Amino acid sequence: MSVWSSWQVWAVLSAVFAALTAIFAKIGIENVNSDFATFIRTIVILMTLALILFATGQFQSPGTISARTYAFLVLSGLATGASWICYFRALKIGEAAKVAPIDKLSVVLVAIFGVIFLGEKLSGPNWVGIALIAAGAILVAYK
Repeated sequence: MSVWSSWQVWAVLSAVFAALTAIFAKIGIENVNSDFATFIRTIVILMTLALILFATGQFQSPGTISARTYAFLVLSGLATGASWICYFRALKIGEAAKVAPIDKLSVVLVAIFGVIFLGEKLSGPNWVGIALIAAGAILVAYK
């Protein structure tokens, strides 16, 4: 098994890039409106993903995607956009070291929503971890 087929590797890389996103964004929004900064970031993401899809031959015909899949991807996109707008506004007025942990309360919400809406099961130690993440985020953001 390749290291690149491990979800853990991709999750750690996601965390590293999310941390860099906060630092780069905090510096980048210094002299620009946070919504416009989000717009620029979105254009960069679109161009990068288009390049990756075409370069790797992963682009697929839009007609092969079901209406249900489209609906949930559109909802996910709307939620992502709302999250980014809120995140950049928070970074504009707050400290990155305090904004990012509160943003990561999404981890706690994903666990709760996963149980409620997706029927996922979490063990006792999993719930302790979720509680610790919540407590840690609140303590880091505390004045």
